[in-house]
Amino acid sequence: MAAGPTATAPRAPAKLQTVEIRSEVQQNIIADEVSALIAVVRPILQGILFSLKQEALEDAGGLADIKLRTLARARRAGDGDTGICFEYAVHDAIARGDGVVIERVADALEKCKVPGSQLSSILFGVEKQGSQQLINTAADSLTNDSSLLYGTQGRPVKLKKHLSSAATAFRTRGRTSTLPQSVSGLWKADLFLGAVDTDRWVGTSVKINRTHLEPVRGLRVGIVPAQQGNTDKIVKDDMKNLMVCPLPYDGAFVETFYKAWELVVQFIAADAQVPREVALPRPAARQVARMLAERRDFPVLDVIEALGPLAQPDLLETTTTAAVLLPSGRQTASINTSSVVAPIPTLF
Repeated sequence: MAAGPTATAPRAPAKLQTVEIRSEVQQNIIADEVSALIAVVRPILQGILFSLKQEALEDAGGLADIKLRTLARARRAGDGDTGICFEYAVHDAIARGDGVVIERVADALEKCKVPGSQLSSILFGVEKQGSQQLINTAADSLTNDSSLLYGTQGRPVKLKKHLSSAATAFRTRGRTSTLPQSVSGLWKADLFLGAVDTDRWVGTSVKINRTHLEPVRGLRVGIVPAQQGNTDKIVKDDMKNLMVCPLPYDGAFVETFYKAWELVVQFIAADAQVPREVALPRPAARQVARMLAERRDFPVLDVIEALGPLAQPDLLETTTTAAVLLPSGRQTASINTSSVVAPIPTLF
């Protein structure tokens, strides 16, 4: 007897894979060097202002009234000035939506498993004059549900209620800290990076020198300048339990920062006047110096605000969508690509 046809089990449907498509849509014309310098000069001026000694602020009539020409006379150069201003510049770049910085921060937060897409930065500079104002600003930016992810097992802590304890711990260098053990080093944070749509945050250290990053309970990200000739890859430093995020140098954010820093230092050395050409030879830098000199009799905070419209505004808007990957032919291997970044220019 001939055998009947062999029954074949129905084939299980293939599991569909998806890929994330991140579209970077250009919102504005790419700025020239003057606009880029203005964008970074503003937070540098703010950093110098907030680092003045209390006596100097009082002699000048207070933080809100100190004029740009007075800043040039009240400032005393210190070893930490560059680092303070770099911190302010990073925070401001995130607030402005600087494409280079936002992309790097987004990647670092993704590696720290911080959910959300609306990235933000909260400045927490307790070591500077005017610290109470900064602490209040941080408190206003947080909600009672704001959670700090600190990278070890355990429930996230509520960030807002620990801000005052972090400030107190800084003043005693941690000796009388009432912070929970899991985040006992929170007082060393410079920024809190996270996403406002999920209200999840990570403590962040910003250092101008990578070797100054420390293993600190409560901090998860370390932002540093990339070093010329070395990789700028975001990597986990297991010894310090930090996701190290170098910001690109050549033709990018860090190079602009150092050009702006040179501009401000030379401007202050020239008593808030346009420096000699030998001190500031680049035409773009001299143009910004002239703009500052024209405003030398105005309060520093007013100058910073007035220069805002002249700085590079938000350049890119990021949208994220998911696309289903349909296998073709006899493809059976797993697809490794998980995301695609698509720059979309605009004709202005």
